[in-house]
Amino acid sequence: MDELPILEVRRIEANIIKPIYEEMVNELGETRAQEILTMAINKDAVRQGAALAESTDEPNNLETFSTLTTRWSKGDALKKDFLHVAEDRLEFNVVRCRYAEVYAEMGLAHIGTILSCGRDGSLCEGYNPDVTLNRTQTIMGGAPHCDFRFTMNKTDGDD
Repeated sequence: MDELPILEVRRIEANIIKPIYEEMVNELGETRAQEILTMAINKDAVRQGAALAESTDEPNNLETFSTLTTRWSKGDALKKDFLHVAEDRLEFNVVRCRYAEVYAEMGLAHIGTILSCGRDGSLCEGYNPDVTLNRTQTIMGGAPHCDFRFTMNKTDGDD
């Protein structure tokens, strides 16, 4: 059986999170509710990144990472323009993000960044702590595209 596309997983998660988040806002205020949600999502993203790395016998570099994350784009969830793919550097722009569209439809646009975009750096941390994501803008944040720039930092043992 094929795994669900990540877009559908995020939709299901958001349906579960929405009433919990609304209750947290009522009890704790929006700022504290967002802090708690961010911590929980990021911890889970680190776990998911580690599982992603363990899912293959290939080296956990950025070239492998680019092939392992195709599930995030299934169902036309993301339209990407690739700029560079190599072991130590991965660069692409997302020019259409259905995640942003889904969260807006669900009335969750105000926390869409927490639910999706914000987890990307933590996912990298779990996948390989030497991977860094630099992104200056997202569609979720109102930009025309998301600029994903991943780099593999050299460690002391590297030549």
